[in-house]
Amino acid sequence: MRSLPASLAATLRLVRTDGVGPATYRRLMQRFSTPEAALDALPALARNAGRQIRAPIPSLGMAEDEIDGLAKLGGRFLVLGTPDYPPLLAQLADAPPVLAVLGDPAILHRRSVAMVGSRNASSAGLRIAEALAAELGGAGLIVVSGLARGIDGAAHRGAMHVGPTVAAIAGGLDQPYPPEHTDLQARIALTGCVVAEAPLGTAPQSRHFPRRNRIIAGLSLGCIVVEAAPRSGSLITANLTLDYGRELFAVPGSPLDPRSRGSNDLLRGRAHLTETAEDVLRELPEMPTYLGPDGFGEPLPGWGAEGPEDWKQLESVRVAVLQLLSHAPTPVDDLVRRCQFSVSAVLAVLTELELAGRVESHPGNRVGLLDHPFRSD
Repeated sequence: MRSLPASLAATLRLVRTDGVGPATYRRLMQRFSTPEAALDALPALARNAGRQIRAPIPSLGMAEDEIDGLAKLGGRFLVLGTPDYPPLLAQLADAPPVLAVLGDPAILHRRSVAMVGSRNASSAGLRIAEALAAELGGAGLIVVSGLARGIDGAAHRGAMHVGPTVAAIAGGLDQPYPPEHTDLQARIALTGCVVAEAPLGTAPQSRHFPRRNRIIAGLSLGCIVVEAAPRSGSLITANLTLDYGRELFAVPGSPLDPRSRGSNDLLRGRAHLTETAEDVLRELPEMPTYLGPDGFGEPLPGWGAEGPEDWKQLESVRVAVLQLLSHAPTPVDDLVRRCQFSVSAVLAVLTELELAGRVESHPGNRVGLLDHPFRSD
């Protein structure tokens, strides 16, 4: 017999509905308060934007199967807005609504630092990453990484010499990647924690990795980059770290090695030069105060200030938002500033447009068009 609350199944149904991304989930919960009420409202919200909802809402049975499947693996779900959810991650505007977890979720509440870098790392880079992770772990920090080949794997192994580590993966928890890290993932789950946003059965694809990267950055007080080529995934994590107001660190590398060009370039900007754990410990802040008792942090000024009547006359807002958007992702804050309408009205329209498949949310609280805004189908 299932002992989990019915609201977990409703939350999974909402989160797994096509068009309900992290930002849309947050807006729905701020507007409707419960996942059950948000589910009931989805079809009408999509119709307001001129289309039907993208795909059928997952059934209760499908959600219960997912809950049971994770339980059989020995895992559990953490839901945004509950006490068990990682407090640092909850501060992100695009925090995952639901995390699937193997291992001890209490570790996600400890002071953490991320370490990322090249998959095709040099021998020196691997040694540095492993030694630095062991030093940081010995100082009481949790090292977070992405279980990838190269620097990620070295970071996990170094941290495990002295304590637990956290791995954020791009696919489902039952789809270890790369395959040669299957045993490493299992060992991390025994002593630390493995987290995934994707449902069970999801094979990692290239589009999943930026979403995984934001979890790595979001769980951590800072991020250390060890060997990163220009335009690499590690630099995506580095940029997200700065976007989230966290500390950025980079280990200097040879100027002759292309694997270090990206990380060396970070040192020309806002990254702290890092050679030892002391360089990190000196700059890393204490755990910041958790924002907001409901798990959603402090809202932007004006959120929730308008009454229900303001949701009924949004056509002019919809037109203005679509004119400002393009296929290039735009920060939601910039969109709100350029609109001559209330924050609540703009966010309500973005929710409708995403449910209708006309816009898409991107990491870093950005949004962009999926197709031409005036298509009639």
